[in-house]
Amino acid sequence: MRVIHRILGSRRDSGLADRLHHLAHHGAVDVLVVSSTDVARRRIRATTLAGEEIALALPRDEPLFDGAVLALDERHALVARVGTERWLRLVPGSQAAALELGYHAGNLHWRVRFADGAILVALDGAAGDYLARLGALVTDGQVTHTVLDEAEPC
Repeated sequence: MRVIHRILGSRRDSGLADRLHHLAHHGAVDVLVVSSTDVARRRIRATTLAGEEIALALPRDEPLFDGAVLALDERHALVARVGTERWLRLVPGSQAAALELGYHAGNLHWRVRFADGAILVALDGAAGDYLARLGALVTDGQVTHTVLDEAEPC
């Protein structure tokens, strides 16, 4: 099993992009697919699309990202592909609903972001499970919701 301790750069970096392009023409670029929920982890054991077992042991100051080049030599490259994250966009209809929604999101330790008067909740499961936890806020129409499939919710 190969252990990777650092990220070499981005697949978009000019020097790396040229080398990756050349290797891709020879079928020598492997991909490590990382779910969006695991991207914040520093230690990951996974299998690449080509079947190689990989262990990531990254420093805390080196976040994994989509397009991270994890290995590169004259014959082979390994690039990380991060899956699209799903978000539940919750829009409170009143200040009271916003306060209660914020209470629930914090109490349930949901990973959230804020955009345009909405709370965006990162989905690690079915959206219905999250909505059920909000109970009357959703069933009484105090909070409206939509599911977003995108890399950066804004």
